[in-house]
Amino acid sequence: MSVLGRVLLMNVLLLLACINLQAQVNIPRISPDAKLEQMIGLTKVEVKYSRPSKRGRQILGEIIPYDRIWRVGANESTKVSFSTDVVVAGNPLKAGTYALYAFPHQDNWEVVFHQDTTHWGDGRDAYNPEMDALRFTVQPKALNDLVETFRIDFQGFTHTSATMVWQWEHFQIDFRISVDTDPMVMDDIHYQIDHNPTAVTYYEAAKYMQERNKKHGMALTWLEEAERLEGPKYYIYRVRALVLGQMHWYKEAIAAAEVSAKLAEEEGKDEFVRLAEGYIEEWQKLIQH
Repeated sequence: MSVLGRVLLMNVLLLLACINLQAQVNIPRISPDAKLEQMIGLTKVEVKYSRPSKRGRQILGEIIPYDRIWRVGANESTKVSFSTDVVVAGNPLKAGTYALYAFPHQDNWEVVFHQDTTHWGDGRDAYNPEMDALRFTVQPKALNDLVETFRIDFQGFTHTSATMVWQWEHFQIDFRISVDTDPMVMDDIHYQIDHNPTAVTYYEAAKYMQERNKKHGMALTWLEEAERLEGPKYYIYRVRALVLGQMHWYKEAIAAAEVSAKLAEEEGKDEFVRLAEGYIEEWQKLIQH
């Protein structure tokens, strides 16, 4: 075959190879990808993982062997990102993205936030414990109901924390993640009040203080400003009643709740009427005791 013939043949073969690659079937993963975005306070947490199912198999001790690294899911390593510094199970952890691993044992589990996110799966042969950003021990919990497909979730929210929960088969792993929300909120509150405060600004600032059960005097002052700008509103008096209740000024709290109920009734907000009546009943009992 001539040189020109060999060149033409190679080009044809390359073209056929490209066509063959392009025609490959796009097969779904049996352990599908999942992405979870969750706010804890003002911190964004993102989890990317794959969700394997039990499918009649023994999970603990078989699919997840004891005393060996597990990728906390399937396929690629599970990734967890934090937009701010956090505290995980009482341990500080810098903002960033980590591979999430675990070492299951019979009596406890070691949870690892790992700095090398490039490994496929658990990186068993290349895993270097010196790259661990954080490692801590948790106690597994038994579940009565079967969880067929592995899941990661967050529960038990406050302004400053939530619990990360893993569940599969009949086991659960959970640990608390805390964030430093207050400085971020207070900086924003003071900025808004200093630059362009509205009734909503003062109301939301006071409501945050009530929800955090702190700085009650400041909250009452901001509620007065909100009412001055907006007029009497059921939600302003509702928060005022709650703040006064937290201060144990129950008679004043009852008076504010009665105003809140009246204003809510005028606006057809039946649920807030019932809430106010519930607070009043509770505080009246506390006064009697």
